[in-house]
Amino acid sequence: MTVRAQWLVVLSIVALLGGALTVGTLTMGEQLFPLTPGTRAPEITAVTLDEAPEPRRLADYKGQVVLLNVWATWCGPCEAEMPSMELLHRAYADSGLRIVAVSIDDPGQEATVRAFIERYGLTFDVLHDPAKDIVETYRTTGVPETFVIGRDGVIRRKTYVQDWNTPANRALIAQLVREPTPGGMRMPSGDSALRVKLP
Repeated sequence: MTVRAQWLVVLSIVALLGGALTVGTLTMGEQLFPLTPGTRAPEITAVTLDEAPEPRRLADYKGQVVLLNVWATWCGPCEAEMPSMELLHRAYADSGLRIVAVSIDDPGQEATVRAFIERYGLTFDVLHDPAKDIVETYRTTGVPETFVIGRDGVIRRKTYVQDWNTPANRALIAQLVREPTPGGMRMPSGDSALRVKLP
């Protein structure tokens, strides 16, 4: 085989691999590339834990700093970090932080989730996604997984189990709530977050 023929074989293989990568990226891009800081947060819909559940969307929190937490009642690390999330919520809710914890517990587990909320005295928004759509949309790899989203709707941090009451985490949230909302307007103070109503 001549040198020219060898180069043609090599170039053919490179072209074939490049084509396969392009097709794979187009068809499986969402699975291949996880959401990272700097990415716009995708829309999600979950429901409240009221007796008559109501849908909530990420868009309902537009212009606020959102700590979007994916969790489940059967997850030990989730249980460990919830009290520190509650402390963070109490410290920054009036400044524009909204903690939105989306449970991926199975359908029919609403009472279990409500009991968890009551046991830990959680006052931030807890929603339920029994279909686990958020897992696919946010390409999570387990629970807990948390996305900190700025007022502009862009993911600023992606992390796993945390003590949310540390100086470093408080400094991050303090910095984000000081940022103006898109358009330069500051959010009004006061806690107008949607609350879970316990029966």
